Amino acid sequence: MSTFFMEKSFTIKVDGQPDFHLSEDDITALDLLKTHGGHYHLLKDGTSYHIQVASSNINDRTYTLMVNGSEYQTKINTPLDALIQKMGFATEGTKNINTIVAPMPGLILDISVKEGQEVEEDDALVILEAMKMENIISSPRAGTIKKIAVKQGDAVDKSQLLIEFE
Repeated sequence: MSTFFMEKSFTIKVDGQPDFHLSEDDITALDLLKTHGGHYHLLKDGTSYHIQVASSNINDRTYTLMVNGSEYQTKINTPLDALIQKMGFATEGTKNINTIVAPMPGLILDISVKEGQEVEEDDALVILEAMKMENIISSPRAGTIKKIAVKQGDAVDKSQLLIEFE
């Protein structure tokens, strides 16, 4: 019996700067005290930090924090977010996608668009049969189809180019 194990480490981006990582142990070891409401006090390496959660969006895990009077925009990625990204499924930035590739090996059952066609976000592009299931691959954004790299009946490999946008 195999066991699924996922490291409990969180990736935090502050004001678009390079990410830093905190493990569950790092978080547990923080000298952090909730003072009231959305206010906290953190003592780190002998330095005192007064932190206020000014706003939060729990769904996309973005927070505006005031730290000693300075405002910071933060985004927290969970271990599940890291796993999804490692598996090749984008969780953000899909609006800038210019190519559609096969997410898994399979057989092209149908192509719903033509080169030069305008499409809207979520329009069906291709039906890919994989593991005896029909998977509809939808457009991640509005745009014009530049190239269709496959035809109905083609067998495709994972990451093989299917469609390009202009």
